[in-house]
Amino acid sequence: MAGARTQSEPPDTRADTTAPDDALLAVRAAEGDEDAFAVLVQRHAAALIRLATSLLGTGAEAEDAVQDAFLSAWRRLPEFQGRSSFGTWMYRIVTNRCLNVLRARKPVAPLEAAGDVPAAEHATSPARITEGRDAVRELGEALDLLSAEQRACWVLRELDGRSYEFVADTVGISQEAVRARVFRARRCLTQALGAWR
Repeated sequence: MAGARTQSEPPDTRADTTAPDDALLAVRAAEGDEDAFAVLVQRHAAALIRLATSLLGTGAEAEDAVQDAFLSAWRRLPEFQGRSSFGTWMYRIVTNRCLNVLRARKPVAPLEAAGDVPAAEHATSPARITEGRDAVRELGEALDLLSAEQRACWVLRELDGRSYEFVADTVGISQEAVRARVFRARRCLTQALGAWR
């Protein structure tokens, strides 16, 4: 049958050209259209939760931070002037929420507390699996040693792959300051995770 999609063909993933863009939805939402705001939440929630989880390390805190950010955005929509995209604006709000949470945390352990870990014999051995889990745990602990701003800059740049310009705009500092914080974060993480190199 001509034009029919066979089972081996991928589905059509082109964007729906009839769907309103974020800017129009933001204007409608600012005028009180809850359905328009619900569409914006649906479009951006998954990426924002990934960002918050990377910054905070726990799913529950991340979901709370994103929910708080959306509530704040709903209240502040009349202030949104479209100088950046709605997504970028939400990244900034979520990042700021996460920074506040990180600043409120107390450091877990000093950098010197990271100990040496012996290497395991084989990649699939129980010792190797445990070592992998330990590495993930120690990365989380090492991230806790970073200042809130260093962690935000490092996560946005290294894990999320954002440009220095985007990170600077999101965190509200200069690109030079972003580069300095990312450099210091890398150095701190390298020292903390030296046993895993």
